[in-house]
Amino acid sequence: MKKLLNIFKNVIGIFALILVSCTDLSERPYNVLIEDDLGSDIQTLNALTAPVYTRLTDVLYGWHGYFDLTEESSDAIVTPARPNGWVDGGTYRNLHMHTWNAFQSQPNGLWNRVYGALNVLNNGLLNYSRLEGPEIVALISELRALRALYYYLLMDAFGNVPIVTEADLANIGTLPTQSSRRQVFDFIEKELLEVMPIISETKVYGKMNKWAAKMILAKIYLNAEVYIGQAKYQEALAQVDDIINSGLYQLEPNYHNNFITQNQGSREQIFSVIFDTTRAGWFHYHWKTLHPASSATYNLGSAPWGGSGAIPQFVDTYEEGDDRFNIWIRGPQFSSSGQPIFNSMDPSIRDVQLNYQNFMGSIDGTREYEGYRVGKYEIAIGTVGPLSNDVPLFRYADALMIKAECLLRTGNAAQAAQIVTEVRTRAFDNPQDAVVTADELTSGSRYQYGNYQSGVITDLEGGADIPFGRFLDELGYEFAAEFHRRQDLIRFGVYTRKSWFSHRPNGDHRTIFPIPQSAIEANPNLTQNPGYN
Repeated sequence: MKKLLNIFKNVIGIFALILVSCTDLSERPYNVLIEDDLGSDIQTLNALTAPVYTRLTDVLYGWHGYFDLTEESSDAIVTPARPNGWVDGGTYRNLHMHTWNAFQSQPNGLWNRVYGALNVLNNGLLNYSRLEGPEIVALISELRALRALYYYLLMDAFGNVPIVTEADLANIGTLPTQSSRRQVFDFIEKELLEVMPIISETKVYGKMNKWAAKMILAKIYLNAEVYIGQAKYQEALAQVDDIINSGLYQLEPNYHNNFITQNQGSREQIFSVIFDTTRAGWFHYHWKTLHPASSATYNLGSAPWGGSGAIPQFVDTYEEGDDRFNIWIRGPQFSSSGQPIFNSMDPSIRDVQLNYQNFMGSIDGTREYEGYRVGKYEIAIGTVGPLSNDVPLFRYADALMIKAECLLRTGNAAQAAQIVTEVRTRAFDNPQDAVVTADELTSGSRYQYGNYQSGVITDLEGGADIPFGRFLDELGYEFAAEFHRRQDLIRFGVYTRKSWFSHRPNGDHRTIFPIPQSAIEANPNLTQNPGYN
């Protein structure tokens, strides 16, 4: 069983996890205990940090969580209306069409979950600050880095958010003020730079360390032009160079080993969120994407819901022979014993073998077999609940690709091409097929953007006009379904400028989400993001 969960299993039941919005500090839950409760030995104190890590499972894959915001609002994955439902109040349609508002559960769920986690984390920091010793100092630095990760998610999604720390917990009844995106950026940077000399360099699976903290810094620097209007590619390059030069991480020879059920042995994972069917759930994407009949393929404990799939325009950009293409479940479907399985919802095709096809109608209507399904993470045979695969939030491949992008954007396309080729090599049987040139990386995207309906693209926009579009394609192949696509599309100027499937551009303000209306009503210090009033 997963190492970190074994450490935590005897204490996690102590915590009554309370979801509290940052907009109201009148409640002060002590979900992290202190010396008077369980002693101050470092093993116990480390174990008591469990809630601030397990909260990430709900943040990432909880219902209407971060995955939906980052992937379903992009050009790669969509949840269209299907015969078995999935209109779901229009929430997935709104994500795809960029017509979300401040009242719906997406994106409001992310705001509430992250601030709930920060409430627990800040209480932990307040309690630990009363203790002394070098191990306590190191533990506090770990929690501060983890808090920076949570604020990175908020800054990326909402831009202008309140910053609340342990110092604010004493001001019970005082509502927090809103910070600008620049102020949040500066806070994250300052926190991480301050803890960098202190935080542990040791690899402890599932725990924040120096290298994971450097990945957060690299991410905010890589996206600094979006966040603060200032390029910081050299700063991003310095952070990932430190990770690369540490020698602690390497590419897995088999790309798919990063996503198998027992993936905790991957040498590529810099920071992973630990999932477990019974003790750290929420990872239910196999249910969300598979047709109900696919239960027979994996002997699942219940029928999947048959919703999301790959947008055909994205699928069509892959090169022949790229093993990363195999993250998509496609073609005729069979049971675990090898027998054909059949469509079940539409009476006209009930006796036809289920065959996932790279074709879709529109966001408002698809057949149950339309669209390849998301199979990036291994679906273990006999799974009866959520998946137990751990989710690598930061991989070594990400560090390499950040370096490549920084080099590309600062005029060193030749070295960038060498790095991209290195990342691609494991995905091709013929090493020559993996080679990418500098000229290719500086060319446009293969993606055929435009209005798609029932297999036909009209008003073709293409992707040849996207600067460094071929590099954007490479990010898509390497990190499909890994919380990347929205952020990458924004950085490359595509997110609010291009059409795909049923999506049409709907305003540049869509690069950030609205502040939840419920938060604004609870806290008069908050102002709605531009474009959502």
